[in-house]
Amino acid sequence: MSLAKNIEFLRHLSKLHGWNGFGLTARGRSPLDETLDFGANPGGLRMFSYVPAHSRPPFALVVVLHGCGQSAAGYDLGTGWSMLAKHCGFALLMPEQHPLNNTHGCFNWFKPDDNRRGHGEACSIRQMIAHMTHEHKIDGCRIFITGLSAGGAMTSVMLATYPEVFAGGAIIAGLPYGVAANVREALSGMLQSQTRPSGALGDFVRNASTHRGPWPKVSVWHGSADRMVNPGNADEIVKQWLDVHRLPATPMSEGTVDGYPRQVWWDADGETVVESYTITNMAHGTPIGIAENDQRYGIEGAFLIEAGISSSYHIANFFGLASEPQMAVQPAPHAATDSPRAKLASMFNLGATITRALTAAGLMK
Repeated sequence: MSLAKNIEFLRHLSKLHGWNGFGLTARGRSPLDETLDFGANPGGLRMFSYVPAHSRPPFALVVVLHGCGQSAAGYDLGTGWSMLAKHCGFALLMPEQHPLNNTHGCFNWFKPDDNRRGHGEACSIRQMIAHMTHEHKIDGCRIFITGLSAGGAMTSVMLATYPEVFAGGAIIAGLPYGVAANVREALSGMLQSQTRPSGALGDFVRNASTHRGPWPKVSVWHGSADRMVNPGNADEIVKQWLDVHRLPATPMSEGTVDGYPRQVWWDADGETVVESYTITNMAHGTPIGIAENDQRYGIEGAFLIEAGISSSYHIANFFGLASEPQMAVQPAPHAATDSPRAKLASMFNLGATITRALTAAGLMK
């Protein structure tokens, strides 16, 4: 990538420095509380959290990572995660980057000192999760993570370096783990998205820890008109986690959610473990909109794009923290849907869906 493109990109980011998405009063309107002492903090991050008062432990926990130029409170207000936490009864953790670490407010997902297990920012986020688990009786089997852009790339870092911690994650306009080790490689990957063999991508994750499964499930979101993070990165993230889960490249089903394409892969138990949303004609950002329950989660702003689909709500569904999304499902092109293996997988998927519905209705425990 040329030096001119690097300079142009950094100049654009510099205009966002200090912007939290909704002005200086955004934190006052967010229910997030700051915790100053949560243990070791080698990455020098700030910790903000919210636990709904009316709910009882054990809580599920969702970790949410903001994008460049944003704050925890600003991204919370823009995406509606604390409103979802209140409605659905889960706890929320929102780490925040410190300007001393990155002048553009980006998580340093590409730095070896910050993207390895037990080091830097990755370790700080892990310490925050441990603190939340101890102080608020978090259910260790229901810890999830999501993030936008640099926060999405940092979500990839956390899923790879601490896979035993997370039941699932959602990466919005992010990048795969292991594709950059410095600023130059990070910018190149954002703008061009190098295509790599799926096995090599999977090895990045497998080599990040001694964990050998089970692996977190992953939801991938990206706008097709994104010019800040090449949409090809979404394909690479999907390839990475399909390889980790040992799943085929061909989707097991395809359909639409709120008018946007969604591809799905499930495991032998019928649980969706990888899914991918393409938000057609959307630029760089988190898609927001009115959810199926007629609630609006989030407020439109820079990198928070009104798209007629609430990514926060659907991600919460994917995590099992809200009602199931309605989706028009169609067979994948050229998929052998009439094979015995495909029919068995469909039966598993249908059975799992029925079980979740009965459980939600209180008819099954």
